[in-house]
Amino acid sequence: QVQLVESGGGLVQPGESLRLSCAASGSIFDINVMGWYRQAPGKQLELVARIDSHETTEYADSVKGRFTISRDNAENAVYLEMNGLKAEDTAVYYCNADVRVAIPPYNFESYWGQGTQVTVSL
Repeated sequence: QVQLVESGGGLVQPGESLRLSCAASGSIFDINVMGWYRQAPGKQLELVARIDSHETTEYADSVKGRFTISRDNAENAVYLEMNGLKAEDTAVYYCNADVRVAIPPYNFESYWGQGTQVTVSL
């Protein structure tokens, strides 16, 4: 019904930047909250940042001041600008969206992308 496709991960050195993108497609009526989560090896999945339909944002303390989340409602897309990357930011980053599916009964459902690897290393 709905697919989320992420892009933009890669290998960078400490202090460098990356921009992650996530585009939703399929039977979409509208989207409420969109967010980015990450999971490092041996650790639990954690919220990185999220943004609602009014563009109210929330960030994990560990990324405040370095990461910026934004969205393009016309494109059903969410972005994560990551600056000043650190080794501890290394993880698989997942996009998440609360989508009102354009199929009766038009419920909100949560969808996840496949994940994109971000590695920060010398």
